[in-house]
Amino acid sequence: MTYLVGAALGFLGSLFMLLAAVGIVRMPDLFGRLQAATKAATLGIGLVLTAVAVHFWDLGVTTRAAATVAFVFLTGPVGAHMIARAAYFVAVPLWEGTLTDELRGHYDRRTHQLESAAPGAAAAPPAPASEKDA
Repeated sequence: MTYLVGAALGFLGSLFMLLAAVGIVRMPDLFGRLQAATKAATLGIGLVLTAVAVHFWDLGVTTRAAATVAFVFLTGPVGAHMIARAAYFVAVPLWEGTLTDELRGHYDRRTHQLESAAPGAAAAPPAPASEKDA
């Protein structure tokens, strides 16, 4: 029974990593590629390592697999966020089909501070992505 569970988890993990690879190739800009790679690959790695833990059913292997899954789940999204933030700072171009850039006009590139709307005040509508930064 554990063989079937391990094989199913490994197969699902492989499918998610294949989905991440296809997403990296098919997405039109850096931000979409980063989202596809982070979400699908993180889940794929978690499933494959869970399959390894189920297959070997050894305390040492299970502990290492669980620690690796925890490490990937904690560092993957944080790393992707930092890469996306750095890409936004250096003005990596958005896809032409992007409708809005919600940070444009609300983000100070010198101080790296995001200004928020005053409590109770309505936020300004986002500027279209086609406009150039001032």
